[in-house]
Amino acid sequence: MGPFMFPPIMNQPVKVFMSDRDKKYRREKRPVPASGMDFMSEHISREKQKARKLRTTPWWKKKISTGICYYCSGKFSPADLTMDHRIPLARGGMSDRENIVPACKECNNRKKNLLPVEWDEYMKSLKSADGE
Repeated sequence: MGPFMFPPIMNQPVKVFMSDRDKKYRREKRPVPASGMDFMSEHISREKQKARKLRTTPWWKKKISTGICYYCSGKFSPADLTMDHRIPLARGGMSDRENIVPACKECNNRKKNLLPVEWDEYMKSLKSADGE
């Protein structure tokens, strides 16, 4: 180990919500990831699982039923819309209703891991390049 590296802390007790409704805590022992990358991988995996569950809800089906892409406002069939995280999971975003929007595949692929402000700047740069 280098001079600034610390050994991983294992089996630290953590508080975990049993459910959002009752807000009861229970203590659970689980390994604390040894590095930030492990933590981020866990975060992304956990949030993707939550997104998969949200995809089957009436809320999401209603969202895509309009067929409107959040980013370009284009009209698409609901099957052609993808689930996008406005704040990407890789940048600390969560899989909750405030952060998930329907996006066409083209916008979703172009946006990648951009934050909303970065996406807006990107779109402005495209518009100004078209105007020149």
